Amino acid sequence: VVAGLGMVSDGRVLGGEGSGVVLEIGPGVDGLSVGQSVMGLVPGWGPAGIVDGRLLAPVPQGWSFQQAAAVSVGFLTAFYALRDLGRARPGQRVLIHAGTGGVGTAAVQLAKAWGLEVFATASPAKQHALRAAGVAESHIASTRDLAFCERFLAVTGGEGMDVVVNALAGEFTDASLRLLPRGGRFVEMGKTDIRDAAEVAEAYPGVVYQAFDLMDAGVPRIAEMFAELGVMFAAGTLVPPPVTCFELSQAVAALRYLQAARHLGKVVVNVPAEWDPRGTVLVTGGTGTLGGELARHLVNVRGMRHVVLLSRRGPAAPGAARMVAELAQSGASVRVQAGDAADRDGLASVLARIAAERPLTAVVHAAGVIDDATVESLTPRRIATVMAAKADAAWNLHELTEDAGLAGFVLYSSAAAVVGNPGQAGYAAANAFLDALAAYRRDRHLPGQSLAWGLWEQTSEMTGHLNGTGMSRLRRGGIQPMTTEQGMALFEAAAALGTPLAVPVLLDLTALARPGRPLLPLLRGLASAAAAPARPTAAAAAAADTSAVSLAARLAELSPADREQEILEVIRAAASVVLGHTRPGDIDAQRPFRDMGIDSLTALELRNRLSTETGLTLPATLVFDYRAPDELARFLLEEFGDVWALNDEDLVEQLAKLETALAKDGDLDEQLRGYARTRLQALLELVR
Repeated sequence: VVAGLGMVSDGRVLGGEGSGVVLEIGPGVDGLSVGQSVMGLVPGWGPAGIVDGRLLAPVPQGWSFQQAAAVSVGFLTAFYALRDLGRARPGQRVLIHAGTGGVGTAAVQLAKAWGLEVFATASPAKQHALRAAGVAESHIASTRDLAFCERFLAVTGGEGMDVVVNALAGEFTDASLRLLPRGGRFVEMGKTDIRDAAEVAEAYPGVVYQAFDLMDAGVPRIAEMFAELGVMFAAGTLVPPPVTCFELSQAVAALRYLQAARHLGKVVVNVPAEWDPRGTVLVTGGTGTLGGELARHLVNVRGMRHVVLLSRRGPAAPGAARMVAELAQSGASVRVQAGDAADRDGLASVLARIAAERPLTAVVHAAGVIDDATVESLTPRRIATVMAAKADAAWNLHELTEDAGLAGFVLYSSAAAVVGNPGQAGYAAANAFLDALAAYRRDRHLPGQSLAWGLWEQTSEMTGHLNGTGMSRLRRGGIQPMTTEQGMALFEAAAALGTPLAVPVLLDLTALARPGRPLLPLLRGLASAAAAPARPTAAAAAAADTSAVSLAARLAELSPADREQEILEVIRAAASVVLGHTRPGDIDAQRPFRDMGIDSLTALELRNRLSTETGLTLPATLVFDYRAPDELARFLLEEFGDVWALNDEDLVEQLAKLETALAKDGDLDEQLRGYARTRLQALLELVR
């Protein structure tokens, strides 16, 4: 995020830490082995990375990959800040800003483990996490205002801190420096308000100011810190931070979530795990229509070489022998196994046999029994029938493979559980259990995805009972049957999406939008979207406002009284995009940016947008220096200076003046030179 927002400009790539399994080892690498689970400072995002082995450490026993991925940068940064730069000693007071963030949660744990007296700040909504970490109530304050300074001075009898680990900016940094009245160490890990160490020392006698980046420590020192942290993790002295997980397909949402500081601890992005073609895939209901099509897809498209198809009739199922022979010609080993996943002991026996042959890499639970019934006609027997095939079997699969290290755990659910379907009360309930199980597994950092399928064109045992009337009713409701090719394409699309619940349904949006017919509540939004023209978003509105004519030229054509309003609208449009508002009009011109929810990261994005819009080189602390949109508008107008005076001059005279001004290099500061470069590049485009 900090690289993407331009907060650092050292050429680093997005992504700096992760976890996974060692694939290969180069010469000279000690202490790691192929197949070992590791975590560390891995550059970039993706399924594989190349990294200095000294920047990796083994994943502690019992940790998930998600927990491990969230540890390295936070704990190494906190360690380096407190031990190496802060030189914190037992009994000293330390203030940890943003104590519920990634580095903050690690710093609080390390400080307490090393016997420091911990003070910490967090937004009021997150302060419960500081209390849970053992920080005293009197030692907790808010990051939303400056009251922490006086509060902590009062608690310490005016003595303040010995060490400050800072992540704030602007006046908050100033207030934090005042918390070192006896001198001390101020360790700056933020990127938006770097101070000059000599100026700080002069203004605050005895204060040693140090801004840093983790890699300043050097690879050998990072390896030493990793080793010491590993001992503390193994002893249980330190635990991984809370994590919020997103799929790789949701990377933008993950960055927005992090940018808005809605998380505790760390935000983790899951890279979809690949199904090892050398392993075995177990498909329940594998000899049914959908199970058979899936088996063909797994072999012919995904390249799986070992598949076990489990069904109640097993080899006696119609077409089973023919399918095994067909897939064998493709080079796959397919075994049809008689059994019922709802029988826990029987399923355990099947899984034991698979494990004895080769590892199980994925499970697809496609089995099911349908017994159409309205709520009023449900009986315990009818409920038990559909629950056993769907819910009981799924739970058995979950418990018996929980520690198998699966790459995939896919549940065939039904859209009936999501949108409802008249006459399928028990079936809907059984499939809703599968949807919940997928979410439950994901909360525990296990693979899990429920596919709430719509109607298939190919008749199966569960849909063969539908007559023409039933099919017609579904079509009128906007549900269209999908072909096998469409279904398998949606299977892959859902896998790429990676969400715990996906609803692969072929919808006729025109039918949904047809007036005068009742609609299921969940589909009303889709129907409205199909019937109405798309409403422009705040981002689209902001883009539309940026015409080929530069902002400076637009302002030059306005009266002085109108210029401030014009540039204020530019600020409001940019702020609405950053904050996710629908309309720029939602932004109050006099409301402080901090009260709107702007923090250091969103402030950087707003600065970047305004730099692009205005052509001005703007400081990283822009939003902290000018507290509200109206103040910022007045500042930007001042930055444009005397541009308006050139508006009525002859073009040749204007260019002559410009040439004369640019020739005086000594009189142009870097900010004005940057503005000149941007504007000249734009002017060149106009005369080409």
